[in-house]
Amino acid sequence: MDDKKIIDLFFERSEKAIEELSEKYGKLCHKIAQNILNNNSDAEECVNDTYLGVWNSIPPNHPESLVSYVCKIARNIACKRYNYNTASKRNSVYDVALEELEETLTSMKDVESEIESNQLTETIEQFLDTLDQKDRVIFMRRYYFSDSYGEISELTGLTEKNVSVRLTRLRSKLRDYLTERDYIV
Repeated sequence: MDDKKIIDLFFERSEKAIEELSEKYGKLCHKIAQNILNNNSDAEECVNDTYLGVWNSIPPNHPESLVSYVCKIARNIACKRYNYNTASKRNSVYDVALEELEETLTSMKDVESEIESNQLTETIEQFLDTLDQKDRVIFMRRYYFSDSYGEISELTGLTEKNVSVRLTRLRSKLRDYLTERDYIV
């Protein structure tokens, strides 16, 4: 079923909307949550919470891209669960990806207002627009979907070493891009 029909089912408040959403995007949501949490039962719970989140937000929201909308909800729920689970301990799988970016975005923790945070987000989105498709995919798969180098390698056909080198160069480019726009990195 196409996304528009699924969204229409949500507007009709039909429970079939959840079934269709699960069939079409359930595996993707689970992969996102699993990559962040590294725990199957927590990931399954996040997927169910994602369905509830979508149910509660459509209507009134009418997303242009259902897949992006669902992935964002799944990722946010998984990140909240991750923060809850690791309040006093470390989960090396997700921390490694975040630490890689943290070296580039050290000022991110200093951002105090929502406006500054939104400006930084817009600047990073503009940076992503400057990249070719393959580099954009590599960046997003690592830092949004939390894919491992191996998973990105399989997806792109590059070696893991090449993925690692590209990510290092992309972080350097991002650092330069942010510095040129007066962000402290």
